[in-house]
Amino acid sequence: MSGNTITHEPKPAVAPARRQNRTAVSPTRAARELGLKRAEFDLAVHLGLVRTRRDEGGEGRCVARAEIERLRHQEGFPQELRERVTSVGTREGAEIMGVTPARFTRLARLGLVVPVAYYLNRYRAVVWRYLACELRQFADSRENAALLKRPLPPGLRDQLEAGVDLRPRNWRGRYLGFLLRQADDPWERAACVASLLDPIQVSEIVTDPYERAHLNGFRQPPPAHGAPGSPAAHLAERIATAQDADEIDWLRADLARTVQEARIHRPAPRPAPPHSGRRHTREPHPRLAGHRGRPTPRECEHPAPAGRTHILLSRLFGRGD
Repeated sequence: MSGNTITHEPKPAVAPARRQNRTAVSPTRAARELGLKRAEFDLAVHLGLVRTRRDEGGEGRCVARAEIERLRHQEGFPQELRERVTSVGTREGAEIMGVTPARFTRLARLGLVVPVAYYLNRYRAVVWRYLACELRQFADSRENAALLKRPLPPGLRDQLEAGVDLRPRNWRGRYLGFLLRQADDPWERAACVASLLDPIQVSEIVTDPYERAHLNGFRQPPPAHGAPGSPAAHLAERIATAQDADEIDWLRADLARTVQEARIHRPAPRPAPPHSGRRHTREPHPRLAGHRGRPTPRECEHPAPAGRTHILLSRLFGRGD
């Protein structure tokens, strides 16, 4: 061969992780390709507008390329998708519905319009957000014309005077739907319900400690607001926890039902039961009586099967028979 011969390095095989990236993308990249802000993308996922799947190569979720192409080929993309995830506050919501901010707040407290999200401002005041498309539908309905233009009926006024405020409860109901939409396992579905209950309430329903530990492994923390342990975090935890007696009773009953379904599907993992009865063990050679921790040459040639590893460790730490 001459010195001018050019050789080419063989191309390395594509790793499975690289192939996975070709068929699915991260939520951040999916939001960018769909023309959405990350908060708008998360809301689209919660509303079921964008389907996600569990990322087999990581701990989060990803979006299939086919899902992105499906959305891109929908009529009116991307304006229609962006409009469906646009959220507004009280002032903008009042403008959409053609009412004063005070009346809009009263309608929201009565549960006639349901918030889709919230955040805490610098003064730790709760700022509720509403879907703009839902407010337009409410205002366009003839059945709601009296609620927008006329004085509220006496029954509704009595509820307001009694201090009723259904915004947190209605948000929790919607948030539970968000969580259940992404639950792929019966234990995950049970954990979604448990996420809205106080841990004491959960322990009263799920009395088995191993089931409770397994359930808590799937339990979702409330949406992050402030550093852990801060007053803002405590307020967010209170908003995400059921407060009304009838709401708590409903969630407790639903938790008991979903946990029973999860038990049937797959029992919660628990430690192996201790061995019962005596087993005949071979006496060690006298010369090895004082060296039980050192393996014999025969044991080195024939290591213990992997399934008996926990038995050997139990004996090593004095937990065996």
